[in-house]
Amino acid sequence: MKLRASFVCLLALLAAAMGSCGEGGGGSARPRVAFVTNCAVDFWAVAQAGVEAAAAEYGVDAMIRMPPTGTAEEQKRQLEDVVAAGVQGVAVTPKDPDNMTGLLNRIADRCVLITHDSDAPKSDRLCYIGVDNYDAGRMCGKLVKEAMPDGGPIVILVGTLDQDNARGRRQGVIDELLDRSHDPARFDPQEAALKNDKWEIRATFTTQMDAQKAKASAQDSLARWSDIKGMVGLFAYEPPVILDAVRAAGRLNDVAIVGFDEDAATLQGVIDGEIFGTVVQNPYEYGYQSVKLLAALLAADGEAGRAALVPEGGNIVVPARQIRKDDARAFWDDLNAKLGK
Repeated sequence: MKLRASFVCLLALLAAAMGSCGEGGGGSARPRVAFVTNCAVDFWAVAQAGVEAAAAEYGVDAMIRMPPTGTAEEQKRQLEDVVAAGVQGVAVTPKDPDNMTGLLNRIADRCVLITHDSDAPKSDRLCYIGVDNYDAGRMCGKLVKEAMPDGGPIVILVGTLDQDNARGRRQGVIDELLDRSHDPARFDPQEAALKNDKWEIRATFTTQMDAQKAKASAQDSLARWSDIKGMVGLFAYEPPVILDAVRAAGRLNDVAIVGFDEDAATLQGVIDGEIFGTVVQNPYEYGYQSVKLLAALLAADGEAGRAALVPEGGNIVVPARQIRKDDARAFWDDLNAKLGK
């Protein structure tokens, strides 16, 4: 009941604040947009570079908000703040889409709303920008198959199963390893027994955007199960801490590591041969394409003009890639160039 009351209160605050949403703010002639993430990690620093580049190119003012501790309540407060500041467009990666639908719809009533990285398909957002997370999860599963040709038990670490992207990635890995049909709507509960004659997903650990919790989960897995043959980290901060745990346990030779995202420590691990590979997104494009689309939508002529800018299905897919040792350095150099390093 307390959570429900808090949510109702938040909606009331938004109703009061949203009178200026879509009218600009502070007398600025430039459109104002907000780019809101689900946490504050290096992955989003890459997206920030894309936001800033597109804002300069398309003549908009962009606010960037990253919830420091990555909680849903913190993200809701930041959404309230940017709406109160009078932004005309919002791009958000919803932390808890099922429980935020009402909030997102109220924003969409008064602002141009899109999602990035992780979707809220039940909401009134106009478009989603990002990878197809289920297909990217299957790409990750293919890397696991390459790294472990004989199969065996693995564990999966994922930040949360509340987010649409996290569920899709995990399910894609599972379905690929178990040779299932392509079905993005499928969802195996965290406690489900998942195995066939070659593979076993021994456990899925949710690490709640906390690197220390992720490291503890990896350490506990290695201590509990001496037969673990592979570990998969599906959020950017997880592969590096998995590598630390496996290295400390002296098991680099018998535990394969596969990652997701392009954290610097992950890429270095791939180059060093300690991480087999990683599936990378393109957070720079998430930032750039989000601001580019928001600018175009705000300049469009009415609802019909906006609808013409959104692809059928409401998704702009930014392709994911598999990165292995032979192409990790070139990928990293290109990433650093985008960041001006």
